Amino acid sequence: MRAVQALTRPPAERTRWIALVVLCAGMLMIVLDATIVNVALPSIQGDLGFSQANLAWVVNAYLIAFGGLLLLAGRLGDLIGRRRVFMVGLAVFTGASLLCGLAQSQALLIGARFVQGVGGAMTSAVILGMIVTMFREPREQAKAIGVYSFVASAGGSIGLLAGGVLTQAINWHWIFFVNLPIGAATALLAARLVDDDEGIGLRQGADVLGAVLVTGALMLGVYTILEAGHYGWTSAHTVGFGSGAVALLGAFVRREASTANPLVPLRIFRSRNVTGANVVQALFVAGMFGMFFLGALYLQRVLGYDALQVGLAFLPVTLVIGTLSLGFSERLTMRFGPRTTLIPSLVLIASALALFSRVPVDGSYARDVLPVMVLLGTGAGLAFPSLMTLAMSSATRSDSGLASGLVNTTLQVGGAIGLAVLATLATTRTDHLLAAGHSTASALTGGYHLAFLIGVGLVVAAIGVALTVLRPQAAVEVAEPEPELEPAYSEAA
Repeated sequence: MRAVQALTRPPAERTRWIALVVLCAGMLMIVLDATIVNVALPSIQGDLGFSQANLAWVVNAYLIAFGGLLLLAGRLGDLIGRRRVFMVGLAVFTGASLLCGLAQSQALLIGARFVQGVGGAMTSAVILGMIVTMFREPREQAKAIGVYSFVASAGGSIGLLAGGVLTQAINWHWIFFVNLPIGAATALLAARLVDDDEGIGLRQGADVLGAVLVTGALMLGVYTILEAGHYGWTSAHTVGFGSGAVALLGAFVRREASTANPLVPLRIFRSRNVTGANVVQALFVAGMFGMFFLGALYLQRVLGYDALQVGLAFLPVTLVIGTLSLGFSERLTMRFGPRTTLIPSLVLIASALALFSRVPVDGSYARDVLPVMVLLGTGAGLAFPSLMTLAMSSATRSDSGLASGLVNTTLQVGGAIGLAVLATLATTRTDHLLAAGHSTASALTGGYHLAFLIGVGLVVAAIGVALTVLRPQAAVEVAEPEPELEPAYSEAA
């Protein structure tokens, strides 16, 4: 039987790279959904009669489920098999996308978006872990991570463009229907090309209490962040729910440190590169993702761009990230090491944000916006592959799903925190300028300027962490195979 299967399958090398494309197609579907919905929100509001406050739940319901379940989903992949979690996640996400597209009521759309977030978390949490176990040789792994990083970082701007096209050409329902053929094709190809893995097993039982604590902490934390802009950062609502999230997280850490069979072994945080890379990622995406959202608002509300023009305006970011992620990042990482490649890329991102903090009310795309897009694309195209390599540098077969889920969690939570903080501060600044007699366009631009400057500060902080915490490239081993299932994480990793 094995001989027959070997004859009918493509060569092993070709199969692995095709499998990588399949996994990245699943990731692209998830990433697109995070931004494609934002473009269609005005159409959804008008069609289903959402109030401005309730409209936010079309996005928030997805983000709460998605951000809350990433860590748990990643660890479940290690325990019961990453391909199994990936396939179930695809089915849930695709089915929920159908419900979203068919929704004719607010309640159905919000509920389906929550379920979609569950499927998105299950699908995306294990992909990077699957990649690093498929590609063990350092050069191949760096190239594969470059492909993944392109999808993860450039997919957002692709979503802006796709959302504008679908919403204007057809209607908002199709931003969800488009997931159906992608999800079905990805599932069929993954079942054929991606090797099954049994996982390390539940052993003496699953840490159910740990799962409840970490999921509750993350969901409550994401909810608190998302609603802080509405209630205020010092309100009783924000402080109360935020304190609850911190308490749950503290109880989870205590549980994992004392239980014999932890859901999330805390040894993963002993690696300076794993911990440092996740901290760096949280800081710089907090600054950078705010720029995507607020930059789109600047183009729409100040320069008067429509949805399609906004998508086209961000296209250079995608093109530059793709060129670097797929063509040069692997060579630079292998020659100079991920840490040495990362630090200049963060400087480029900080420079882009600093440049955007000076855009005028009557800005020109070619003079004021395009250089920012090129700098940002260059920085992100080099930063994401380097960070992914560092964050997965100590991951073994038994923990790669957990490390992958951790990477996605810091990405999502960092982005949510950054967006909430920057949007709130920008709005406050705009209100003050309006009260002082400035025009609407000038007040909006002033608010965006403040947000971009704070983004610069966050990226500078990320540079500081990279310089002081991350190990030089000579000390980094890029996920070499480990014979044991439960290795100890080394301080020098």
